Amino acid sequence: MKKMNFENTTILITGASSGIGKEFAKQFANKRANLILTARSHSDLQDLAQELKSQHKNILIHTITADLSELHSPEILYQKIKQLGLSIDYLINNAGFGKFCEFSGESFETYHKMLTLNINALVELTHLCLPAMKDKNSGGIINVASIASFQPLPYQAVYGASKAFVLSFSEALSGELLETNVRVMALCPGATESRFMENANADTSKMHLAPASEVVRDALTDYDKNKIYTVSGKFYYLQSLIPRVVSRKKTVKIVVNMFKEMVVGKST
Repeated sequence: MKKMNFENTTILITGASSGIGKEFAKQFANKRANLILTARSHSDLQDLAQELKSQHKNILIHTITADLSELHSPEILYQKIKQLGLSIDYLINNAGFGKFCEFSGESFETYHKMLTLNINALVELTHLCLPAMKDKNSGGIINVASIASFQPLPYQAVYGASKAFVLSFSEALSGELLETNVRVMALCPGATESRFMENANADTSKMHLAPASEVVRDALTDYDKNKIYTVSGKFYYLQSLIPRVVSRKKTVKIVVNMFKEMVVGKST
């Protein structure tokens, strides 16, 4: 299989201002790809763009500030990209957030925004970008799911369910595209160095946080191998196999033991 070449392609990265999204931007810039970076934080996007422009003189970098949890935001973003005269060769659906809490301990408004961002925006951007990729018979999509995709996640119930959707959706699309050169892959990282844990109100004192650089490096290696999903890190890969070897009920109990003290203990 021919090795992938991202040079002179245009890549849209959501949630690009920090963590995994920011690292995707850095590694694609090293591969001489042109970038469209979007996130809520205008200043962080500008800082990243300036950093990358200073290091890479021959690539184009556009920033578009957007909150993809807002209604119609993906369509507005897509139209802005078209107005710039750009077409998207690769889409990295990275934007998303979660909360560590008992289900009833968070407002429905928060869950609504979570589902809108983690699922609706991802699906809408995919729906907008995929037809052109199919017409050109090239390009593709990486959807950032989670190690949470593989089992129910007590104390992150809505987040875990949203990421299970992302994995299932991505694998289904890869099946529809088997006879094309368009690739879709789900990236399923475990706990990663990013703002995610801080925003999720998580106690990370006992967690090993993987460097975002390693997560993205592993993702691009497996994307090049045309995998339909990847789990970064051996520990998290083995963790993803738990539902295959024990009952669903036992799996739930294992996850409860992992997270209950982190959430309940923190709130008392």
